[in-house]
Amino acid sequence: MLRLRSLTISTLTISTLTVAAIGLAACGSSSASSTTATSATTATTSAPATTPASTVPVTPVRDPSPAGTFGTKPTVTDPGGTPPTGLESTDLITGTGPAVAAGDTVTVQYVGVAWSTGKQFDASWNDGSGQPVTFPLSGVIPGWTQGLVGMKVGGRRELVIPPSLAYGASGKGPVGPNETLIFIVDLYKIA
Repeated sequence: MLRLRSLTISTLTISTLTVAAIGLAACGSSSASSTTATSATTATTSAPATTPASTVPVTPVRDPSPAGTFGTKPTVTDPGGTPPTGLESTDLITGTGPAVAAGDTVTVQYVGVAWSTGKQFDASWNDGSGQPVTFPLSGVIPGWTQGLVGMKVGGRRELVIPPSLAYGASGKGPVGPNETLIFIVDLYKIA
């Protein structure tokens, strides 16, 4: 009987150890999941604190002027705010004809507005003839020379030109010193 009891104890002990091992394995698996979840939570909670949205300074992105209709005098949106320091070139209407290359002669209609005042200082539409004008890109301000490259015939493009690519510190005619300029240009043809 002693032997049977010993066998019973051994079987019971083995059963108990097996159950305990399974339980520990399950706990280990649960522990691993728990560790992963804890790590993820720690990563989330250790992220830098953010300022509430109402107190974060926001630099507005300027919307371009409305596209309007090719061949009719466009409306230039009053930009407000601080002007950009680099040349901005935005197609309001994408043309389908050939693209302008550096050094080309172009035929265009345009309107020019001073950033600081939002007032028009020049427009080909106002010259009395209502006809497009033709000129070589080599004979205009660098903002036009650079800003029109890639524009396609039949398109309308808005150029925002910083003073360094326009008339600089001296200004010219109705354009004051250090003025950022906005032009909307319709491209009729490339000569």
